Amino acid sequence: MKLVIVESPTKSNTIQKFIGNDYKVLSSYGHIRDLPKSNFGIDVENNFQPKYVIIPKAKKTIQILKKELEKSEVCFLATDPDREGEAIAWHLIQVLNLNEIKNQKLKTKNYERIVFHEITKPAIESAFKNPRKIDMNLVDAQQARRVLDRIVGYKLSPFLWKKVARGLSAGRVQSVAVRLVCEREKEIENFIPQEYWNIEALLKKIPNSKFQNEFKALLVKENGEVLDKFAIKTKKETEKIIKDLKGAEYKVESIEKKEVKRSPLSPFITSTLQQTAWQKFHWPAKKTMQLAQQLYEKGFITYHRSDSLNISNLALAAAKDFIIKNYGQNYYQFRKYKTKSKVAQEAHEAIRPTYAENTPEKISQKLEENQLKLYKLIWQRFIASQMTEARFDSTIVEIETANPKSKIQNPNKYIFRANGQMLKFDGFLKVYPIKYEETELPLLKINEILELIKLIPSQHFTQPPPRYNEATLIKELEKNGIGRPSTYAPILSTIQERNYIEKDEQKRFKPTEIGIIVNDLLVNHFSEIVDINFTAKMEEDLDKIAEGKKAWVPTIKAFYQPFEENLKKKYEEISKKDIAEKETEKICPKCGAPLLIKLGKFGRFYACSRFPQCKYTEPLEENKLKVNCPKCQAPLLEKRTKKGKIFYACSNWPKCDFALWDKPTGQTCPKCGSLLVETKRKQIKCSNKECDFQLKKQ
Repeated sequence: MKLVIVESPTKSNTIQKFIGNDYKVLSSYGHIRDLPKSNFGIDVENNFQPKYVIIPKAKKTIQILKKELEKSEVCFLATDPDREGEAIAWHLIQVLNLNEIKNQKLKTKNYERIVFHEITKPAIESAFKNPRKIDMNLVDAQQARRVLDRIVGYKLSPFLWKKVARGLSAGRVQSVAVRLVCEREKEIENFIPQEYWNIEALLKKIPNSKFQNEFKALLVKENGEVLDKFAIKTKKETEKIIKDLKGAEYKVESIEKKEVKRSPLSPFITSTLQQTAWQKFHWPAKKTMQLAQQLYEKGFITYHRSDSLNISNLALAAAKDFIIKNYGQNYYQFRKYKTKSKVAQEAHEAIRPTYAENTPEKISQKLEENQLKLYKLIWQRFIASQMTEARFDSTIVEIETANPKSKIQNPNKYIFRANGQMLKFDGFLKVYPIKYEETELPLLKINEILELIKLIPSQHFTQPPPRYNEATLIKELEKNGIGRPSTYAPILSTIQERNYIEKDEQKRFKPTEIGIIVNDLLVNHFSEIVDINFTAKMEEDLDKIAEGKKAWVPTIKAFYQPFEENLKKKYEEISKKDIAEKETEKICPKCGAPLLIKLGKFGRFYACSRFPQCKYTEPLEENKLKVNCPKCQAPLLEKRTKKGKIFYACSNWPKCDFALWDKPTGQTCPKCGSLLVETKRKQIKCSNKECDFQLKKQ
């Protein structure tokens, strides 16, 4: 019997179908070893060697794998083809003692490392025929990232506890993402709107007054000078132009007709898949990656962590056959896409369906609703990437104004421009629809005089840059070289879980108060940790380690020594009182000592200055609910669980145990007299579970 080890049960079930009964496919259920949770786990004096421990939940899995190994002649390590997958394979070798020579005569090792980028029968058969050694460069790159992140997290987090608030944590790459959100918020706060005006002319052909011949043209030139966005700044300037145009004649000066082509987008890589899934479905990156992993493990798409636009010749040929057969030769166009990333692994492919003929309709019964949505997106994008351009007929008409009644010898000459666009050939749009606007202009001739229906002046103001959303923050991280395909989703999840950023009503990211304070502290005192260029350079170094161009220990050493020296210095320089404490005139009702305003993980609050002898706390006035407990009439307070989940409880606790998950409105139920609450879906209903009262949404 031959044993095959992969990371997940779904992947093992899919592979088992392809390889028959001579093989047994088992799962490691992800990583089996990691750095310890309870201590630093890195031997700094001994070349930063990690002290790995077996993850508690993996102990049972290891026992099962060891038993199966005894029955097998060889073990194939078939974990994912990236750094994490290579590291898991390496850890399995250590824990299962796979380096021991099993056959003393033949001196053979009892394991092989195999990799594939799609879970299909041909790919798996090819992998078994071409086993390789463990790539220690990939393992070292993964270890280096893990050690770097542990150094920053384990050394900087206690500093934040001591100087800001307990329960805070710092992350090497996450802190840069928080910085981007904070800096965008400052841009928004400091933004000064700038006024500008547009003038449009609503025109029509004179011989025919039918409504459909009306069209709009925008004022673009004055006396031969092109008017930029801010050329007309005020209402007064607008009124002057409208006055100039009174009684003017509108004559067609030029007509330019041309064909405009629009090319399809490249197939997906991890970042573009996450961005598009947010734009189309409003899915967080974490959800998109979970669904993509399910599709990969079921064998429907290629590996979902990729920054390469490479496509195999086999897949390109399959796409060609599918397009010609289903849409016709005139819809097919061979395309090769160039990867922008300098460090993308070209051995990897872009994210594509494993089989072009597996249309979303064909496999819809095999997938859950959201899996099908994501698969359809990936399939459409890949097929469209090998199709012809969409072609549009574009018309640009310039209309000159002259005022024959003007008494001025050289009256101002204005030019209005009208744009028309009509789809001529759909090309790739047949498969991958993209929003476009069709505007039909009437048939016009040079020197034709048009009738002015009205002039439409419109006032505008420049808008501040928008807050980042999931898609735009990932795009910004990628643009700056921060993170890699496997890290975008965890970065976004982590900074929300730590309460450094939160989503507003438009699901855009804004920094919390604690996020701003921690970011300011890091920017002012640990600039390298949150420096975008420094972090991007570190990512490049990790890539060089993965390519075998750099050793991991000197890379860590070069980072650690100045970081450790700066940390020692900052422990002495920075006082918590300057950052996280403020004196007040209020007195503690328990012991009579002065109350301080302190900063906690979830914002500011009153706390006794005699802490830890006196542990009295209360919320700030602006955070008090102004709703009394229905049980004992004491004020209700907003509180948080250890994981940061908000709930509402009586200030008289533990004497009174009244608590709610939903926010009380202060009103009572007309049916039963219990408190009314507002749910997360903004519904107002009764807090009594046995009462069905609910206000209808306006």
